[in-house]
Parts: sequence; C-alpha cells; structure tokens
Amino acid sequence: MSVTVAVLSLKGGVGKSSVTVGLAGAAWESNRSVLVVDCDPQANSTLCLDVPPHTFTLSDVLADGRPGIAAEAIVPSGWGPRVHAIPAEEALAHRDTSTIPSSAARLRLSLTGVADRYDLVLLDCPPSLGELTRNALAAADLALIVTEPGFFALRGAEQALRAIDVASTSINLGLRPAGIVINRVRAHLNEHAFRIAELTRAYPNLVLDPVIPERTAVQQAQGAGVPVQAWPSPGAREVTEAFDDLLEALLAGRAATTPTISTAREQR
Repeated sequence: MSVTVAVLSLKGGVGKSSVTVGLAGAAWESNRSVLVVDCDPQANSTLCLDVPPHTFTLSDVLADGRPGIAAEAIVPSGWGPRVHAIPAEEALAHRDTSTIPSSAARLRLSLTGVADRYDLVLLDCPPSLGELTRNALAAADLALIVTEPGFFALRGAEQALRAIDVASTSINLGLRPAGIVINRVRAHLNEHAFRIAELTRAYPNLVLDPVIPERTAVQQAQGAGVPVQAWPSPGAREVTEAFDDLLEALLAGRAATTPTISTAREQR
C-alpha cells in the first residue's frame, strides 16, 4: 500500500530536504518505488536528485489543478528508474499565497491516481506555513517533522504539531503525525544531548529513534548527485542505517497520536 509523507519544518536550516532525499535513498536501496514531490521553491530536493532538464514543474501542476495532472510533471531522477520526481523551481514561490477557494486541495487532486503507483511519495515542504505546506498536508497520509537539537527545537516542533492539528481538523481528516525526527546530531555535544532529552520529555510518544547523525558524507553524496546509501564511507553507512530504520517505521504505519498542545505543555 502506498504511503504519502509530508516532510516539514517551520524553521529553515534543519536539513529537511536532506531527510527527504535520505528517505528516498532508503527506498531506492530497498528496491521500492518512490516519488519525490518538491514543494519548496528553493528546489533543494530537485538538485539532490540530479533531475534532468525539465519544462513542467509543480508550479504548473498547481496552476492547472486537474485530477491526475501531476503525472504530466513526473521526471526520472538521476538515481535510477525507481526514483521519480516532480521538480520545483523559483516560480513556485508565487503559489505560496492564494485566494482561490479550496486552493489547499490542488496538490491532492493533481495526485489522484498517481500516488498509488508508488510505494512511497515524499512531499518536501518549504520552511513556512504557507499555501504550499497546506497543499502538502492536505495530500499526505503522514506528516514527519524535522528538527535539529538546537535552542529553538522545542518551539519549532510545537509550531509544526499545531499546524498538523489544524490541517487534520480542516483540510485532511485522515492526516496523522509520523513523529519528530532529530537531524544533524553530534553525539559528543552536551547541548545536543540536552535538547534531545528536552524534546523527548515534551513528546515521549513522537520523538523517533534513531536520530540522524551529522556526517560530511551527506553533503558529499548530495554534491555528487547520488544517494547517501551509495556513498562509500563509514559515516554514510551510519546515516544509511538510521534512514533505513526511519523508512521502515513510516511504511509500517507506526505513527503515534498527536497530543494536544495543552497536554504537551503539561508534560513539560
């Protein structure tokens, strides 16, 4: 059964696109088919996937909005036949605000009959709660929050959970939180250990294990346009194991119930 996952963070610079392509690489390594929909005008996932020149992007898909039209924008990635993409471009930023009624449903409609062709669909959201993120949340089965073990991690996670809660009661009643993945972790840093413990205390049922370690292999693989799973280094193998575990958790549907904001505050 196909699963569609919105990968989001309302704070930039936490490695959200790295987590998206890391999960795509885990699917690639396990012989699963995956579609990456780049909903971020920065187009980092598009770049990492080594997408060939293209003329039809997500901006065009959202402008059209017809059921199934997303199929017209799918292109093969440079990773091989099992990994496809709907690329982004800078012009996609113009779609982040809209006054059109039901505009948040355009991505979901455009993926009608398309998402089911893949084992996994990943929606790489921009780092804001605009119309593009709302479209991704409306189209997803699960929402995966990405954070890093820094000072703003707890606040960012709470804001993202609030956004998921609003989306699940308004534009997508079937949306569930997949959990919180902590990225770019340096195990030897006391500050990182403190922030991980802080997040775990606040959201004991949502913080996912394992965390994703900070390794230069991630950037090296991205620069080479290949999955980190294909990069030959000990650091890449460590990151690969973490993404493998994360992917299996997502596909198994091990998603916890989102606590209410008031309950989360009481836990803290």
